[in-house]
Amino acid sequence: MPLVTSKEMFEKAYHGGYAIGAFNVNNMEIIQGITEAAADLKAPLILQVSKGARAYANRTYLKKLVEAAVIETGLPIVLHLDHGDSFETCRSCIEDGFTSVMIDASSKPFAENIAITRQVVEYAHDHGVVVEAELGTLAGIEDEVMVSAEASSYTRPEEVEEFVAKTGCDSLAIAIGTSHGAYKFKPGTKPQLRFDVLEEVSRRLPGFPIVLHGSSSVPQEFVEKINRYGGSMPGAIGVPEDQLRRAAALSVCKINIDSDLRLAMTATIRQYFAEHPADFDPRQYLKPARAAIKEMVAHKIVDVLGCDGKAF
Repeated sequence: MPLVTSKEMFEKAYHGGYAIGAFNVNNMEIIQGITEAAADLKAPLILQVSKGARAYANRTYLKKLVEAAVIETGLPIVLHLDHGDSFETCRSCIEDGFTSVMIDASSKPFAENIAITRQVVEYAHDHGVVVEAELGTLAGIEDEVMVSAEASSYTRPEEVEEFVAKTGCDSLAIAIGTSHGAYKFKPGTKPQLRFDVLEEVSRRLPGFPIVLHGSSSVPQEFVEKINRYGGSMPGAIGVPEDQLRRAAALSVCKINIDSDLRLAMTATIRQYFAEHPADFDPRQYLKPARAAIKEMVAHKIVDVLGCDGKAF
């Protein structure tokens, strides 16, 4: 099975009341952990690559690793550009064989966001590629995306119909209270997503797939493990998983997960070195790290996304 677009995936997810996991990838072990979990559970999958990941791992290596995952698992897999910051970046990924790209011009004025997004959509659609766009801005840090809490803003539902109509985008990332990175909400707070915004957007865009970025839950077990084995992470609370399940049952068809994978991998490697300080074989510490990612992804697929058994 070749790489696929998300069009059919999202149609099924929207009507089925579940979401597809979009997991950020940077190296072989992360890709293996994600895809092994999805294969076991027969779940459709989006593997997404940021501009920073392409620079780190080399664009050719990452594409070939994802292609290998398709061969090994037989799953329907989308290769997606996460947070493309320009037409040129999106075009480069399309030419490299990506089946989906995100153009993030959400920091621009409304009219400029429309113009940039429309340019990407026209080029992408000419090449059989789908496009995700964004309205509203999430706080937090992810690779080159850096937005302060003061500069963040919720999506304005009254703008979504005009934006989708004028851009022709295939899915829309909205801001309803999630945030990028592991440092989301202070301990003692109770994060609450703006379901009123999501429901109004859904009413205005019936049948249209919505995307949530910054949706890691920041498991405290991994934060504590990192600190126990020599790290220094302040306490943080992620997006409550029951709220993500509720969003997936509505119009949210794609939920992005990155920080949870990083925490699982880093905590496991730190623990391994604390227990085996003389070991220097990368295979020995990357193997349990890969297993931790697999376990994390399996939990997300079954308990948060609800897309297990939906691959075929």
